[in-house]
This record gives sequence, structure tokens and C-alpha cells, in this order.
Amino acid sequence: MSEFISDLKKIKERARAHMEKGAVTEGYKADLKAVIKVLNETLATEIVCVLRYKRHYYMASGINSEGAKAEFLQHANEEQQHADWIATRIVQLNGEPNFNPDGLSSRSHSEYAEGKDLTSMLREDLFAERIAIESYAEIARWLGDDDTTSRKMIEEILKAEEEHAEDLKSLLEKMS
Repeated sequence: MSEFISDLKKIKERARAHMEKGAVTEGYKADLKAVIKVLNETLATEIVCVLRYKRHYYMASGINSEGAKAEFLQHANEEQQHADWIATRIVQLNGEPNFNPDGLSSRSHSEYAEGKDLTSMLREDLFAERIAIESYAEIARWLGDDDTTSRKMIEEILKAEEEHAEDLKSLLEKMS
């Protein structure tokens, strides 16, 4: 490995010249507008997931519902944390997080499906998690090294979505 050499004088000049851009430096290589659009779609996905999990938490009933209710609430809280991370990142990129309920479901990668009973609720949530897993993996690959901060955030969220899918699969197996 060669010695790390950086022109700190030039870095300092660029930093002072473009301070209004905040975290976005000349080293940012991604298509900023496209990244903000995709992150807003991801934000919508997480919000839809929060809403679906919250509904399932309140609507779950029956002898087998307590374990599922606990998972629904935990997942809703984690999805809310993901939404907060995404909104923060959008602002760091000088964008505006889109929380407008108009068009929320059309911006989301997943669907808002209520389910009729505990089994259908679990299945709808597992379906949504599988959509998130696949689309977030694609987003991480798309971001690559052009926006490593957003990629790492998406990968962290992806890890949680995979855990959610496994939790839901296990609950469905216990019920059958």
C-alpha cells in the first residue's frame, strides 16, 4: 500500500468555497436529483410499512395474537426509525423529504394491505418485507461507491428488513 497523500490546502479551499452545500462535496459522484427521488420512494415505503404494521398491531386478535402483536409493534417502531434516517439523509443531500400523504402509496415500493385475519396480516407483511429486501438490495448496488453514506444506510435498513422477514416467516410456521 502506498503512502496516503492529500492536498489539504485544496480541500480547505473547496470546503470554504462551497459551504452552503453542507455535506455534499465535490467528491460526491452520484446523480443527486436521482438519489433524492429514490430516497423519497424509500421513505414512502417505510411510512407505508409503519402504517400497515400499526394497523396489524391494533387489529390482531385471537389466541395466537400476542407474539404477532409484539412483532408488529417492534417492526413498526423500527420502520419509523428507518424513515427518520432516510429523511435526515435527504436533508443532508440538500433535498426535501416528501411526507405528503397524497401519492404516498404510489411512491412506495410496497403496498398497504390490511389483511383479514392474523395469518393474512403476517403474509401481507412478509410480502412487503420481501419487496423491500429486493428493491433495497438493488438501490444499494445502484448507489455503489458514488454515495457510500446512502448505500451504507440502505444496507443497514436492508439488514433489518431481512430480520423482519425471518421473524414473520417463523411466526407463520408456528401458526401452521
